[in-house]
Amino acid sequence: MMTDIIHLLPDAVANQIAAGEVVQRPASALKELLENTIDSGATEVKVIIKEAGKTLIQVIDNGCGMSERDARICFERHATSKIQNADDLLSIRTLGFRGEALASIASVAQVELDTKRHEDEIGTRIIIEGTIFKGQTPVSCQNGTSISVKNLFFNVPARRNFLKSNTLELKNIIEEFFRVALVNHTITFTFYNQDKVLFQLPAANLKQRIINLYGPSYGQRLIPVEQKTDLVNFSGFIGKPEFAKKTKGEQYFFTNGRYMRSSYLHHAVENAFQELISKDAYPSYFIFMEVDPQTIDVNIHPTKTEINFLEIKSIYAILFAAVKQSIGKFNLSPSIDFEVEQSLNIPPLPHNTPVRQPTITINPDYNPFEKKMNSQNQFSFHPASAPAIQALNDFYRNENRPVANHEIIPSLDLPDDGMRGETKKHFQLLNSLIITHSPSGVIVIDQQFAHERILYERFIEQLDHREVSGQQLLIPVTIHLRPNDLQLFQEWKDHFLVLGFDISEFGKDSLIVSSTPPNIRDSDIGGLIESIFEDLQSANPDNKSNKKLFLARAMAKRMAIKRGKKLQPEELLSIIENHFACKAPEMSPDGKPTMVILSFDELKQKFKL
Repeated sequence: MMTDIIHLLPDAVANQIAAGEVVQRPASALKELLENTIDSGATEVKVIIKEAGKTLIQVIDNGCGMSERDARICFERHATSKIQNADDLLSIRTLGFRGEALASIASVAQVELDTKRHEDEIGTRIIIEGTIFKGQTPVSCQNGTSISVKNLFFNVPARRNFLKSNTLELKNIIEEFFRVALVNHTITFTFYNQDKVLFQLPAANLKQRIINLYGPSYGQRLIPVEQKTDLVNFSGFIGKPEFAKKTKGEQYFFTNGRYMRSSYLHHAVENAFQELISKDAYPSYFIFMEVDPQTIDVNIHPTKTEINFLEIKSIYAILFAAVKQSIGKFNLSPSIDFEVEQSLNIPPLPHNTPVRQPTITINPDYNPFEKKMNSQNQFSFHPASAPAIQALNDFYRNENRPVANHEIIPSLDLPDDGMRGETKKHFQLLNSLIITHSPSGVIVIDQQFAHERILYERFIEQLDHREVSGQQLLIPVTIHLRPNDLQLFQEWKDHFLVLGFDISEFGKDSLIVSSTPPNIRDSDIGGLIESIFEDLQSANPDNKSNKKLFLARAMAKRMAIKRGKKLQPEELLSIIENHFACKAPEMSPDGKPTMVILSFDELKQKFKL
């Protein structure tokens, strides 16, 4: 006889399963707590973090508070004040509504809740530890709610062991905080980390909130976006193209006050910036959308960060046009005024100038189906004239040694004695490639990748031997950074010192640079350090060795000369000789080829010699 095998899970187990979807890390718990705070109508919010949220996440607000009964039942699964029936899901305006957050958090942490309504004389305290109810008592407390989440995942060791370093977990927490603080800029926020104020954000307009979060320099970086239609209203800001980042980060969409991700709408913004920024750069944007709640579905993802739109194609087109219009309005891209006659203003010919009848030259050998090669990234070989062949022979005549031998300049300093009669042996192509040769063939060097390799090995050597070689600045440079960048600096500052930087903290959001590695212009220091911090934001090295390699690679990529820069003959020679002196000259620090060798035999075959 077979027995029944299907049974209902206990509430404690069901809550822990839900916690796996809703509470993936400390940042997830903070997100849920902040959403409840916003829904409570709070105008002042304090966030307190310790040990990157692993030890404590506390949110204190002056919102509506809860009654004694509500304080107890809010920890039950699917307890919510936001919806009564399924139809309410079609008109959601609040951030939280499913009633899973507090139950899920309480199942994997030690939670203490103090809450009081404004009309009550006494508040309520609730204590729960891993789904186990520990007690409910009256308490004297301020109006609003204070909830503390302690020792997250204390009863799920496997989940706690999978958490990342404190630096990375704090970065995720700050990102969640930014998402809430940006869209709720009329609320005052204070953010404490390890008992120190990290953010102090007074109620302000959106632009000022962005500046308070990202630094004073953003006051000159932002372009407003505004577009109202019957379907959707857009507002917010985009960043000027020249301030586009090499890493993702400052890209925010908000729909009806809710942060969301949308690769489709992100593509609309990217398209509007086409040809204004490089392909490997990302535009900054802070875009707010208002739509009819009945035309969207916000209940398609456990973390509520994805939304379905009924008219997504139309919204795409409106967003693209709105961003494009803002760029054009601020003269950042060429535009055509269709109300002005576009006829050409041709000056009259001088007196007695003969007028020739126009002619058309026809190429009888033209084949429209012939495949053309891209001259930017491919070499094409055509039969050369006799003078060209003679010039080629002269170029390689009497060559019997490599350009780079073992007597190579040990540093990046340019030689004082010029090219020593070797100018004819090296030249630059497309301001991006260096052409030289060896006894075996022609060598084509990518100037950017080669310089990255040179700098990378130089920085690695400095970090290995802790050789400090900085140049003192006549006037120290002050750099304004985001507070989470200051957290990064504290973790990496010893490595910066070894590389030749003398950087010290100045207040809560600034650094003072007193010395730098050689050959960095004062005007480039701020952008260089800011871009390095961009790369470090995505780093998660698990040991000192990986940390050293990552910083050396980030420094090399940011400091290397770029394609498109015209080089002087001395610079060409310096790159060639230092490149061949590298331990691994064939590859850039990212593993991309630095050079291509075309053998003389291959060239002879191409020229049919």
